[in-house]
Amino acid sequence: MSETQLSGLISPEALQKRLGDSNLVILDIRSSVDGGGKAAYEAGHVPGAVHTNYVADGWRAKVGAAPGMLPPLDKLSELVGNLGIKPADDVVIVPAGVSATDFAAASRVYWTLKLIGHGQQAILDGGFKAWSADPKRPVETGSSQPKPAAPYPVVVKQNLRSTSDATLVASRSKLATLVDARSASYYEGKEKAAEAARAGHIPGAISRDYAEAFDLSTGRLKPVGDLNALFNAVPKGPAISYCNTGHTASLNWFVLSEVLGRDEISLYDGSMTDWTQDPERPVAAG
Repeated sequence: MSETQLSGLISPEALQKRLGDSNLVILDIRSSVDGGGKAAYEAGHVPGAVHTNYVADGWRAKVGAAPGMLPPLDKLSELVGNLGIKPADDVVIVPAGVSATDFAAASRVYWTLKLIGHGQQAILDGGFKAWSADPKRPVETGSSQPKPAAPYPVVVKQNLRSTSDATLVASRSKLATLVDARSASYYEGKEKAAEAARAGHIPGAISRDYAEAFDLSTGRLKPVGDLNALFNAVPKGPAISYCNTGHTASLNWFVLSEVLGRDEISLYDGSMTDWTQDPERPVAAG
């Protein structure tokens, strides 16, 4: 583990200084989410980065009708170990850097690593787009094979994850603020995900479209001041971030927890595709 705590975002300049470190693992997660994948990775990536396909490699699992659930812990242990990640390693996650949903893939991987007990990880600020924008920065082609490690010793931080039961309690008791990361049309019930049984939102939830936290012109999250203003309506204290499948909500979780430094922020990975499978769970519209 490095002497400096690694969390949140890491700049291309800071990552470049660490290239070649023996305890550094760089994960290039490009996939169909950003229109890339293994071919895009092989065409050019951060030197030493190994590729893991966010969509295809098992970072999320379908459980019932919900396609974005946390996978079984033994599967995650194997996945992370096969990527060469050991508990003392620093991990840098590299998205494409092209969209909010692309950043959300990185934040979901980040959340997963933190949930299973890994202590040191960061997302490359601006992704590979920012890395490759400077012609002086090295770019590697072809494949870098991971050096598989033992299955990762998972120690779950359950406080980072909300279940349907915990979310129901929060909705009824108002002990935690629910933050809906979807666009207004989903929140208001004008449209729904195909896997969701009903349209609308969890009663009491605040709408905060995750895309508003991302600046398409830079490929980065917006400045901290803008993010503070965006999430100012979310009261201090416990909050649960959700969306349709636990993907876009991970971006809001990342902003609240890792950028703005708020405590007691959790992600409901099942989100609306899980929530609406039980007709007893309430759904509001408008």
